[in-house]
Amino acid sequence: MKKVTELTAELAADAIAKAGCTLWDVEYVKEAGGWYLRILLDKEGGVDIQDCEAISRTVSDLLDEADPIDGSYTLEVGSAGAERALKRPSDFEKFIGHPVTVKLYQNRDGRKEFEGDLTAYDSETGTVTITIGGTEYTFEKKAMALVRLRVVF
Repeated sequence: MKKVTELTAELAADAIAKAGCTLWDVEYVKEAGGWYLRILLDKEGGVDIQDCEAISRTVSDLLDEADPIDGSYTLEVGSAGAERALKRPSDFEKFIGHPVTVKLYQNRDGRKEFEGDLTAYDSETGTVTITIGGTEYTFEKKAMALVRLRVVF
């Protein structure tokens, strides 16, 4: 049986394409005692509320029909955001040269958070290299809790 996130991505594919958007991610998480099914979108020029509404209405009906989730949940459709998490190799490769924040599970050099420019990604090992003030830091996949884009003003 397919995961809820995989099935949701398949069900939502046509509605997302019709809105001129691309699927960034699907999350199914428990927060504050409730389950949330989140569809995160990307679009050249930005995702707007009309995109989210159209996709939400269509996908909600498709999910009701397919009924892949036992129990109640909240469906949320929104933009992946300017400070989106990078998860897939293609995400990292697309944003080489951009500012990122790397959050670690354990301290390294007395801290768990590093902000710099993404300078390399090794798709075989999942290691990420960032540059901070001319110094390169490489992080192993298993050490990183989160890597997200960072907006610099």
